Amino acid sequence: MEILEQLVDRVNSLLWDHILIFLLCGTGIYFTIRLGFIQIRHFGTGIKELFGGMSLKGDKAGEHGMSSFQAVATAIAGQVGTGNLAGPATAILAGGPGAIFWMWVSSFLGMSTIYAEAILAQKFKTKDKNGQTVGGPAYYIEQGLKCKWLACVFAVLIIFALGFIGNMVQSNAIASAFNSSLGIPNWLMGVIMAIVAGVVIIGGIRSIASFSEKVVPVMAICYLIGAFTILAFNYQYILPAFEAIFVAAFNPQAVVGGGVGIGIQQAMRFGIARGLFANEAGMGSTPHAHAVARVARPEQQGFIAMMGVFVVCVIVTVTALVIITSGMKEWDAAGRIGESFLSVFRGQGITVTQQAYTYVFGHFGSLFISASLFFFAFTTIIGWYYYAENNVRYLFSSTFAVRIYQFLVICFIFIASLFNVELVWKMADMFNGLMVLPNLAALLLLSPIVIKLGKMSGYGSGIADPEPGK
Repeated sequence: MEILEQLVDRVNSLLWDHILIFLLCGTGIYFTIRLGFIQIRHFGTGIKELFGGMSLKGDKAGEHGMSSFQAVATAIAGQVGTGNLAGPATAILAGGPGAIFWMWVSSFLGMSTIYAEAILAQKFKTKDKNGQTVGGPAYYIEQGLKCKWLACVFAVLIIFALGFIGNMVQSNAIASAFNSSLGIPNWLMGVIMAIVAGVVIIGGIRSIASFSEKVVPVMAICYLIGAFTILAFNYQYILPAFEAIFVAAFNPQAVVGGGVGIGIQQAMRFGIARGLFANEAGMGSTPHAHAVARVARPEQQGFIAMMGVFVVCVIVTVTALVIITSGMKEWDAAGRIGESFLSVFRGQGITVTQQAYTYVFGHFGSLFISASLFFFAFTTIIGWYYYAENNVRYLFSSTFAVRIYQFLVICFIFIASLFNVELVWKMADMFNGLMVLPNLAALLLLSPIVIKLGKMSGYGSGIADPEPGK
């Protein structure tokens, strides 16, 4: 196990510290320029499409796909997970407040990348032998690049990265949070999660779409209300927090102090890496949801896909502001002149976020984060399951294979609640990184299609979903 962990660490260091940051950012810059800053030009269109199609009443999803809003809700369900609560904390501790600026940069660039993913997912979607609409990177790699073996490699990687290993770490995070805040046994939370997840995922695309469109908006709104309440208590530190973010992005020592040892390169590295991990742009996960959206033109789903990254960026930003303002408030109250306000934080990841909420809400703050983590991580389990299921269907074209996969996922959700999964977290990072490579290759090689459709997209908003089958 020690040798395996060392190997995984080396692969992750190579992928995430060197290759992927440059590839993902480079791809975002390329599409941003070639598409004429589409995330700015059509930001208003995306907002109108997002809120114009919002519904909690449960539009029927089925073999012809989902509504556009159900698709983006399912995508956001996968994007908004533990990384959105723990990611800003780890970025700030490792790269200083300036890391948040670089998270914004990665989100801005990621909006153009995810637009390209949604365009290709819509362009190359198809129907399986059961008549169900399917799509995603495996399909546009096979049909667009005519490279079946690479499509199969991607499918295998995402099944392990998200369906098994990724969902294990989400399950473990939920069980650990409730055990520490409420004393609920890990095995009991594992049973609860396995049962609830089983009910949702066995119900198929209709159940997943209905779950996502109802839970995701409520989840995001409740979390934002809690965050804005804390910011109201810390209002005098909001402007200094923004100042700290911008100053530390280019001169970290002016904010965190010379003794902390954080430089511009470190702020960029952790900010961009955490931002890319949070919004998943370019990773090849969200196209599975966007592929099955019932839209009149591929570009329409591209615009709404950009809004998924924007929603994630908002959640990440308010989490970061809660952490920074709470840290400043405690540091100021303690009169720690000459010390970095980062010194008030203890622990890492989600514990720092819990600490920031506890400063204002007391023990309720820890419970609030535990509850938020449950919904964030559980919706990620559902979203990631759906992505991986698409690839099981791609590889095997068998309902029986899907049922076996569902059974294994439910078992893994329960088992993961029982033990420490630090190595599994690292393996999830490795598989996530590996699956990015074939997806980015397809995005860049098929970019002429994206650019052509992007330049043709002169319409505004208000295009209704077509009738099923048309």
